[in-house]
Amino acid sequence: MKLDFIPLDKLSVSKVNMRYAKKAPDVSDILPTVRRRGVIQPVIVRANCAPDAFEIIAGSRRFHAALIVAAERRATGEDDGETALLPCAILDEGDDADAVEASLIENMARLDPDEVTQWETFTRLVKEGRKLDDIAMTFGLPELTIKRVLALGNLLPRIRQMYAREEIDRATVRHLTLASKNQQKAWLALADDPDTYVPTGHQLKAWLLGGQSIGAKYALFDVEASGLATIADLFGDDCYFADGDAFWNAQNAAIEARRETYLDEGWADVVIVPPSEHFSTWEYEKAGKRKGGRVYVDVRANGEVTFHEGYVSRKEASRIAKTQAIGSGQKIARPEITSTMQTYIDLHRHAAVRATILGSPGIALRLMVAHAIVGSHLWSIRPEPQTSRNEAVRDSLDNAPAEAVFDERRQAVLAMLGFAAEEPTVIGGSGEAAWEARDSRQGIAGLFRRLIELPDAVIMEIVTIVMGEALASGSAAVEAVGLHVGVDMTRWWSADDAFFDILRDRDVLLHIVSEVAGQSVADANRGEKTKTLKQIVRDHLDGTNGRIKRDQWVPRWMTFPPTAYTSRGGVGTVAAHAIAQADRPIDRMAPCDDEPDPTTPGAAVGRPVEGQAMSPCDEEDEADRLAA
Repeated sequence: MKLDFIPLDKLSVSKVNMRYAKKAPDVSDILPTVRRRGVIQPVIVRANCAPDAFEIIAGSRRFHAALIVAAERRATGEDDGETALLPCAILDEGDDADAVEASLIENMARLDPDEVTQWETFTRLVKEGRKLDDIAMTFGLPELTIKRVLALGNLLPRIRQMYAREEIDRATVRHLTLASKNQQKAWLALADDPDTYVPTGHQLKAWLLGGQSIGAKYALFDVEASGLATIADLFGDDCYFADGDAFWNAQNAAIEARRETYLDEGWADVVIVPPSEHFSTWEYEKAGKRKGGRVYVDVRANGEVTFHEGYVSRKEASRIAKTQAIGSGQKIARPEITSTMQTYIDLHRHAAVRATILGSPGIALRLMVAHAIVGSHLWSIRPEPQTSRNEAVRDSLDNAPAEAVFDERRQAVLAMLGFAAEEPTVIGGSGEAAWEARDSRQGIAGLFRRLIELPDAVIMEIVTIVMGEALASGSAAVEAVGLHVGVDMTRWWSADDAFFDILRDRDVLLHIVSEVAGQSVADANRGEKTKTLKQIVRDHLDGTNGRIKRDQWVPRWMTFPPTAYTSRGGVGTVAAHAIAQADRPIDRMAPCDDEPDPTTPGAAVGRPVEGQAMSPCDEEDEADRLAA
């Protein structure tokens, strides 16, 4: 390879050049440098078939830039002959593969200098007396780019070294240009401590700006006229407010001014959506001024404000459509009060009501029951689904005595509240829409009015049903209540086919045989199959096949308190019991003497036993219920 200056008219771009194309390449980035300094780095060429002609293997863009400069100088009469010469590195004779390799290596091996190296170079040029516009012209870079690179001079030398060694990324360096010298020293102290979190990237920006980085581009007011201090990021295009509180004072004032302007223009209302909420267009429909449309101002925590003009909620749009207000050409009257005034009124009335009911626990109880049954956006109570993927388990529960007693009471409550008898539960579980589907009266308010009419005894009956429906199966609450009221499972359960079908553990079966038939029988049948062991238990529980009948047997898992047969664990009732007893033990307490036996038919609400005499208290309660 040898170096030489070759006239431009003797050069052409080779087809093996990786940048070969019929269209001239973009050379706007290197053209200023070529105009000022010419082509400094030789292009790689090789001889082609024409005499004294060469084709360019690598350097197509430099060649085209030189052509442009030569044409410009010829047009202005400044051509001195040297402009038409291009420094070239001439390859030795070789095949196309060598030429392709040379083209690829020359283009791929070139590594742009990092920003620290650029800063060092630009700084030396500035010290030599070069101006920023002169440097920008020489290197074909915007003046702002030169300023951003020179901004690295604001960083401590150690931070620049860390950046040059790629120990920190570009985003971190960019945000460190926002920092004062003291902040940079504090950040380096964090970086030196292996046990301390070091903020980088966007977290660093939040750390520098006190957790709130608000870009000046989001300001609705004149930033310069406001006099608010901003911090410029010389690597980026944004600057940020130094005082977030001062920004929001000015921003809120600007929002209020825009709001007044909208109202003066005839919009029905202007609703401010705070940063804690979000305006979703899919929840609204477009509506113009004449159709009652509002302006929603969506304010974000980062300071951004979006004005959504002409929207009403879907419910309002449906209501307006029914009254044919839309399309009638009539301008809808502007509301008497704004949404902000409505909020003001609502909050004060709410505060007054809840302070007043402090002295009316009976009213509060009825209101709570109404919320539990109907639900609201603050209440979400669902009935226990009592489901199982096993059909036999579902059938067993449907035929359980406890379910029959509870359902009888529930039917009485449904009738008392005016619900249809086929309703599966008293609890609606889906909010006021569920109540409206059941009854023509409106939601919680309608049910509350109904409950006000009922005596306390009936309200307490309703409470037991509501709480029973909402009691979660398998929960610690079941264990706590069962222990407290002294539930006796022998009154409510007996072994059925479903129980034996899903009982499959051999060790457990041997323990059950020991409980039901005695240890000697269990030992004698220790080698038998599970089917035989189940039959032994069945025979003893039924008193068949010559076995002694065992009455009122309940497996340990189902008693209150429950226990396990083995030490292997995995018994949910035992785990729930442990949770219920974690704080302090709860002593069993038998039902009060004056509480009715739930198994007796007369205990159902509003269903006295025919022909049975009632006590004076019962007669008063019955009179209250009939009056209700």
